[in-house]
Amino acid sequence: MYSDGYREQGLRQQLVSEIIKKGIKDKRVIEAIGKIPRHLFMDSAFVNFAYIDKAFPIGSGQTISQPYTVAFQTELLKINKGDKVLEIGTGSGYQTAVLLELGAKVFTIERQRNLFLKAQRFLPQLGYHPQFFFGDGYLGKPTYGPYDKILITAGAPEIPPLLVRQLKPGGFLVVPLGEMSQTMVRLIKSDQGKDIIEDHGAFSFVPLLKGTAYDK
Repeated sequence: MYSDGYREQGLRQQLVSEIIKKGIKDKRVIEAIGKIPRHLFMDSAFVNFAYIDKAFPIGSGQTISQPYTVAFQTELLKINKGDKVLEIGTGSGYQTAVLLELGAKVFTIERQRNLFLKAQRFLPQLGYHPQFFFGDGYLGKPTYGPYDKILITAGAPEIPPLLVRQLKPGGFLVVPLGEMSQTMVRLIKSDQGKDIIEDHGAFSFVPLLKGTAYDK
């Protein structure tokens, strides 16, 4: 049903070489990027550019993130097989697929109804089976927590306190922090009451919005 031939596989390996040159070191993350057919997650107008290391529109004002950025955020999470991971912003589902390839148990929330429905239909066709939720990412999913790792895939003006509460002690929360431009931040939750917050450089993301949205 979906085409993933030698051409696409070759282009993926070129992409892998590029993200390695940019500093990605985690072999499991690299293998996931090399395996997942990114072109299948993109709108038809952009399929020929799928293995360029750039973000592209996917509709509803959202984007599929640059592969390097996906790899960078995933590397910061230090995923262990079996980790419970809460993903805020399913989007195209590409980042979701990367997390699943690493053996995480993924709970993913999308606020845009159209994107939620598309990912919910599409990912299982590729063999990926996260828990899908339509809702406000700022609220998380406390019913299924606490989580080992939390990943926010849009720029947040602050670290959402409700999400920090859903993180296990010793767990990691990775978020692009800021409104106009973002700094990638990793929060390590302390069981002593003072969390560790690390700065991991400048990035650019679409904003993390509250509530839910129904496209016409």
